[in-house]
Amino acid sequence: MWPRTVEVMLGFWLVASPFIFRHEVPAYWWNDLMAGFVVIVSSLSSHSHKLRGARLVTAAAGAWVLAFGFVSPRPPPAALQNDIVVGLLLLMFAIIPNNASLPPEGWRNPRPPA
Repeated sequence: MWPRTVEVMLGFWLVASPFIFRHEVPAYWWNDLMAGFVVIVSSLSSHSHKLRGARLVTAAAGAWVLAFGFVSPRPPPAALQNDIVVGLLLLMFAIIPNNASLPPEGWRNPRPPA
């Protein structure tokens, strides 16, 4: 479950980043705020066994933030460079399954000796 915790922290970073970087364009503010809230909600909901596929929503939000980082003139401002890095991190963590820190299934449920 540690990848979902990191995703929640990245979501909070996205929510805080407009206030840290002082975006000049209102679309940058709304993009980071909405993507951050989507990441937080989907990461928290993917802690549930029934909603473990919600990490795909996090991956989609990461792809969106990453793509949004490339829509500016070159070189991009620091706020959009932040979006590129956070988007890559979200994509990286979203592909890690919830049970990645558990030992393999055979080790968890060993067969009794014959």
